[in-house]
Amino acid sequence: MVADKKRKTYDRQFKIDAVNLVVNGERSVSEVARDLGIEPNMLHRWKRKLTTKGSESFPGKGRLSTQEEELRRLRRELEQVKEDREILKKALVFFSKNGK
Repeated sequence: MVADKKRKTYDRQFKIDAVNLVVNGERSVSEVARDLGIEPNMLHRWKRKLTTKGSESFPGKGRLSTQEEELRRLRRELEQVKEDREILKKALVFFSKNGK
């Protein structure tokens, strides 16, 4: 039987503090990971994400980064414009037939 493993979640501040222990301290990633009870690969990932995305890293559960939010909004807007265009095309055909 496979036991239900619950995935551990860590808040944004925990991740930032863990990365700061490695960056600002004189301890290695494996030491910090062992002390915190996490995998070293996870700590490496957090470090990479924090250095590349900066303040936008670790947005939280279910939240999107500002770029992803903007992209989602633009895609919704594009779909609405396409729908409006199709309605106008159908209206043009309808009124051009009735005008004759």
